[in-house]
Amino acid sequence: MAWMHAERPIAMSGANQAAPPRTLRIATRGSALARVQTARVASILESAHSDLTCEIVVVSTHGDRDKETPLAVLGGEGVFAKELQLAVLRGEADCAVHSAKDLTSTMPEGLTLAAILDRSDPRDVLISRHAGGLNGLPSGARVGTSSRRRIAELRLARPDVEAIELRGNIDTRIARVLDDPDSPFDAAILAAAGVARMERSDIIAEYLDIDQFIPAPGQGALGVDCRTDDRATRALLQGVADPTTTIEVEAERAYLRTCGGGCRSPLAAHAQVDGDIVRMWAMYADENLDRIATAEDEDDIEDANALAARLATMLQERVQA
Repeated sequence: MAWMHAERPIAMSGANQAAPPRTLRIATRGSALARVQTARVASILESAHSDLTCEIVVVSTHGDRDKETPLAVLGGEGVFAKELQLAVLRGEADCAVHSAKDLTSTMPEGLTLAAILDRSDPRDVLISRHAGGLNGLPSGARVGTSSRRRIAELRLARPDVEAIELRGNIDTRIARVLDDPDSPFDAAILAAAGVARMERSDIIAEYLDIDQFIPAPGQGALGVDCRTDDRATRALLQGVADPTTTIEVEAERAYLRTCGGGCRSPLAAHAQVDGDIVRMWAMYADENLDRIATAEDEDDIEDANALAARLATMLQERVQA
């Protein structure tokens, strides 16, 4: 793969410029994990199209620059995707790679989610200074996370421990928990896929069961968007999409849309296709985390989005009753 990442500043204006023939400019965040994920997508595309060269364009996002403000305050849903998508809309890149869980429930006008690639492990994992995984944490233990979804699920699983804010890239979060002798953290919850992609699976204390820690919509999957009117790029991307993961992630995104898209209430949804059946696990909580509801159901694969909408409506009604 030709790795020609652009450290140049992204111009704020200018007409859309056509990319050189068979060169695809892929926008990515600047974090180590984002670059690893984008390199994987570029490799898949170049393997599928022997005459294609991928050029990586690094875009600095507000969510990456501000590592202290809680994500819910920064803007929550879409905070890591918006500036990449603007770069694509301005013609500074042909497409952008995102962790699918970072995408908004509906695409911005002018953009299409052209490909969802095969999914890595969707589970959450625990890293810990204590033996015994989640059950081995002492009462009152402090668990780091920046996710209100994980806080809600932690309250159900271990109401006697405390969740405290932990942001930063994966290496930073791991170091703050495991390497700092004065760390305020006893443990932290991270996404298994990110830990594995950074080749740090050796430090995982426990893979958390999906029945207890239902993942965020799209967790573990990569999504690539492009301009809706760019037919050539759409065709390239659609050629590497994974059909099964696409069904699962689109159902999870349907759950998110039914719940209200950018709503501030913590939620979770995970779908698994098994033959002609799709099974979904879902969670919804009120903003204050006083009421938390979960459910699990299945339906025919062609009704995956309807299943998601049904679960979303049921859980919202249960929490708001």
